[in-house]
Amino acid sequence: MGFTWRSAALPLAIFALLAAAPFLGFSQGWHFTMLARGMVYAMAAISLMLLVGGAGLVSLGHAAMLGVGAYVVVVMDHAGVVEAWKVVPLAVAAAAAFALLTGAIAIRTSGVHFIMITLAFGQMAFFATSSLALYGGDDGYTLYNRLELFGTRALEGRMVFHFTCLALLVLTWALVTALLASRFGRVLRAARDNETRARAVGFEPYPYRLAAYVIAGAIGGLAGVVLANATEFVAPAYLAWQRSGDLLFMVILGGLAGPHGALLGAFAYVLVEEWLAKLTEHWRLIFGPLLILCVFFLRGGLISLPQLLGGRRDG
Repeated sequence: MGFTWRSAALPLAIFALLAAAPFLGFSQGWHFTMLARGMVYAMAAISLMLLVGGAGLVSLGHAAMLGVGAYVVVVMDHAGVVEAWKVVPLAVAAAAAFALLTGAIAIRTSGVHFIMITLAFGQMAFFATSSLALYGGDDGYTLYNRLELFGTRALEGRMVFHFTCLALLVLTWALVTALLASRFGRVLRAARDNETRARAVGFEPYPYRLAAYVIAGAIGGLAGVVLANATEFVAPAYLAWQRSGDLLFMVILGGLAGPHGALLGAFAYVLVEEWLAKLTEHWRLIFGPLLILCVFFLRGGLISLPQLLGGRRDG
């Protein structure tokens, strides 16, 4: 998972397309909404990939990190605090703190036990936000305004918001790529592949895994801030286990070879979902089997498709 220009070609191409999209005819309101949704989920999927692909920790509670970040925006909005420089660090810190508290327990387990504990913590957060009557409870909360940037309402502009989302996505990809290519990432992968051997050479996996869990939680909280501002609405459904399942599938769909897989998987998921939803109101009946087929026939994810096709041609 080290950095190479070859592995960076795909994400850089995606970033270039996202930057050019508003000037290539994707300038209507629903286009910006779809692209923002894709970028938010890509940020969340990349952070989850750090756990799944980097540390071998399959979490079914990652959506709770998004929810914590989004609900910090809600609480601050209700209090009349809308300056980005105040809200964003607080949201990221709250999500990181939630990840630290829950991860300190969950990471002491492994396999299916880890999956179930993260699922339980995610559902606890879901039910906790559902009980917040002051912030809409089950009905959710509509934001009065998007966050203010440098004392201005610049994020209300579609173009500014689009490129802000893109900048945060690029930053997320670069950070996770750098982490996985560093000594920290190598220790994570060594512990994932053979925990006993990692201990034998002097590395205790627990603190590294906990650090990765906290970093992923912090990035998830940032994605939650962006999601809240993109939709201008926050609801407990953001924290539901189904959303965590969606994020996990995006990671698997793209491939576990690196952050570029999660990036590709997130956009493929959102674009296919949008396309099918326009074709028929029963799009879920098509979407579900399509995802199952991808799991069966694309074991390495979408990033393995060129090699798979190349191998068949050679055969």
